[in-house]
Amino acid sequence: MTDRAPSECWLTDMDGVLVHEGSALPGAAEFLQRLVDRERRFLVLTNNSIFTPRDLAARLQRSGLHVPEEAIWTSALATADFLAAQLPGGSAYVIGEAGLTTALHEAGYTITDTEPDYVVLGETRTYSFEAITRAIRLVEGGARFIATNPDATGPSAEGSLPATGSVAALITKATGAEPYFVGKPNPMMFRSALNRIDGHSESTTMVGDRMDTDIVAGIEAGLDTVLVLTGSTRAEDVTRFPFRPGRVVDSIAQVIDLV
Repeated sequence: MTDRAPSECWLTDMDGVLVHEGSALPGAAEFLQRLVDRERRFLVLTNNSIFTPRDLAARLQRSGLHVPEEAIWTSALATADFLAAQLPGGSAYVIGEAGLTTALHEAGYTITDTEPDYVVLGETRTYSFEAITRAIRLVEGGARFIATNPDATGPSAEGSLPATGSVAALITKATGAEPYFVGKPNPMMFRSALNRIDGHSESTTMVGDRMDTDIVAGIEAGLDTVLVLTGSTRAEDVTRFPFRPGRVVDSIAQVIDLV
């Protein structure tokens, strides 16, 4: 682990770090409580753009984890934050669900299918051929193409589902236009999260379960990083990457004493 001062702020991924398939992972509740007890500023991050922070807070509560909605930062919120900075009061054609449309509305955006400034693609369980066709034609007509995150698949009880990255590839193949992905592994998502809690990279730690998203983005954003082995990346996978996390631990339970 690099020689850094104790972190004042913490960013942590949600799935694979705090919860797995709707159940809290061992040590997650204690870790969150330690952050509160030590008065550390923190955010729980997720690339999931389907749900609002209120929805996610309720889902975590059902798992036995208390996380205030204001302590949840999604790729939808990061996307809305990015667009509001790029073009305040703009307009967008949106393929997505409440998490994304609510975030864009609250950022002052108008949602329209007529000459929008942007086509914004997010996660949804009901991708329609009609909506994708409309998005393709709007991008061909000059709308700029934004996507919440590059994840190609998402989980379900029956197996993998096509996710934002897969549908973005379809639109790109049809139009030749590459989207700008705001969510992880883009460090933009971490920088917007730090702005949210008035944090600084040199005094913030990122806890994640994926080398190719959480850890690489944390490193590029200048954060200290902790990889937990309760999610996507296995111990034997770590050496395949040309970068290293600050620390590798078995689970979030081993992070508690670092707070």
